[in-house]
Amino acid sequence: MTRVLILTGDAAEELDAMYPVFRLREGGHEAVVAAPTTRPVKLVVHDFEPGWDAYTEKPGHQLPVDLAFADVHPEDYGALVIPGGRAPEYIRTDPDVARIVRHFFERGLPVGTICHGPQVPAALGLLRGRTTAAFPPLKNDVELAGAVFVDAPDVVDGTMVSCRGWPDLPEWSRAFMQVLEKNESR
Repeated sequence: MTRVLILTGDAAEELDAMYPVFRLREGGHEAVVAAPTTRPVKLVVHDFEPGWDAYTEKPGHQLPVDLAFADVHPEDYGALVIPGGRAPEYIRTDPDVARIVRHFFERGLPVGTICHGPQVPAALGLLRGRTTAAFPPLKNDVELAGAVFVDAPDVVDGTMVSCRGWPDLPEWSRAFMQVLEKNESR
């Protein structure tokens, strides 16, 4: 069993955040949710509707939080997941998030990013030389961060697994679980 840290905050996309929590638990892993504070985060539902050039956003469920970013000891975890939505846009500026995310990348531990999740490692210079998927409008951001953008549902680059968004979660979670299992056996 791997303890997996999930970094999120208000306005995270509901499926991007909840699907990995439940899938990890189903797979026998411990999913631990961290956010700026320990109050439940307010998730949002993103959808694609006819006549809109961008996705729409509606209020979603609340997600219980286990600990605040400042209280995270990254060495207690074997993997990291960064869900999408708008949360990555602002959590990427948190110094504790930087400390946590660098820990996983520097040690080659499994990191999963979903949709807008790559904004966090991109802001920290951790995508340089990597290959990643992301929400397609982030292609330029990913490339400016020095990464190769791939428009696919389950991009695996070493121990980093990424996808474009919630429609890709079945493919992403299969790939992420395989990376977790492989990492556990080493």
